[in-house]
Amino acid sequence: MNRIVSSPKPDDASQITDKKLAFVSSDTDEAKHARETLAAQYGEVPIADADIIVALGGDGLMLETLYAQMGTNKPIYGMNRGSVGFLMNEYREDGLRERLAKADTTAIYPLEMTATDDNGAEHSALAINEVSLLRQTSQAARLKISVDGRVRLEELICDGIIVATPAGSTAYNLSAHGPILPITAQLLALTPISAFRPRRWRGALLPDWAAVDIEILDPEKRPVSASADHREIRRVTKVSVRESTEKEGRIMFDDDHGWDERILTEMFRY
Repeated sequence: MNRIVSSPKPDDASQITDKKLAFVSSDTDEAKHARETLAAQYGEVPIADADIIVALGGDGLMLETLYAQMGTNKPIYGMNRGSVGFLMNEYREDGLRERLAKADTTAIYPLEMTATDDNGAEHSALAINEVSLLRQTSQAARLKISVDGRVRLEELICDGIIVATPAGSTAYNLSAHGPILPITAQLLALTPISAFRPRRWRGALLPDWAAVDIEILDPEKRPVSASADHREIRRVTKVSVRESTEKEGRIMFDDDHGWDERILTEMFRY
């Protein structure tokens, strides 16, 4: 199954110009002012009644909005009014409906994380960028890695490990020296964080349908936390990660600077 699918643009721009818009913003003065300005200029409706949601802020706001609208089929068009804007378009007040008419819409399928804590309780969360496991103390984590029910690493001693989507491959995954994945790649990146043993292991590329199971060895002495993007579970004993086959989010990018172009730009940065 394709994780990411680009939708064709409408043949007639009127299909967009008649759409009802809702605006959301981060809490900064700059973002709130932009929301007031655009809402007054283009009109707005409540989110429940909107055809398109315009998000004004940074990547954090975009992720929050994608989570909130997962499965609603409402596309989200972001404009950067924050410090980081990889998921956002350039902010301009004029020509918004014309930009929406020309924009590419991309469907994304998040990762589903199921984490079991040291009390035996199960926690579920979605991740658009990555699921990451991190040591909680000065003691390195000891992890057993299985893929599709087969043990691939009996023991990985490290600071942690990341399972990243193509959308998240330029985020934490890249900082941990993981590979940048083309946005249409049907792959997941499995990237260790500061691997100590086996020291030369640099991770793996997995098909997007793969199920990754991670068991924490010696969890009492070497506690580990698990995070699905910004949702953190402390003192986990095992974590399962797989791509959702049911949840879907939709994000819009200007046609002259789409997500695939952003990924390629990151690949050639130095």
